Amino acid sequence: MLLFVFSSAPAFAGSDDVVVENAWSRASIGTKRPGVAYMTIRNNGDDVLTLGTVSTDLAAILEIHRTSTNDRGVSSMARVADLEIPPNGTIALEPGGLHLMLMRLQRPMVEGESYVLSLDFGDHGSVIVRVPILGFTSRGPGN
Repeated sequence: MLLFVFSSAPAFAGSDDVVVENAWSRASIGTKRPGVAYMTIRNNGDDVLTLGTVSTDLAAILEIHRTSTNDRGVSSMARVADLEIPPNGTIALEPGGLHLMLMRLQRPMVEGESYVLSLDFGDHGSVIVRVPILGFTSRGPGN
């Protein structure tokens, strides 16, 4: 099943198992530096959901990363192969934690514009979300 959603309103796929809310990105500085996307993904089902492939025409490479900070205050990022969302669980992709890296941008991410992301949840279908691009210093929708 493929569902198209063109706002930051909830998006549903499969049998109402997947809900994607509050998707957003920050504007980029040209195309040389990666972009980033954030959102909340809720699993309303009884099975573990796995977010596998993510795609967009905005970037050639998309990866899920996790930012962590050690006891000395040094932050680092590591790639997450597949993102699992437990039954009746929620995963937040947010600044300072899990996030979606958009690398090899094909065009600048301009404040006030938006782009489309396709999130593939395997047997639970795909969700297409329009992601608004906010300002460089934004901390999320409404900030």
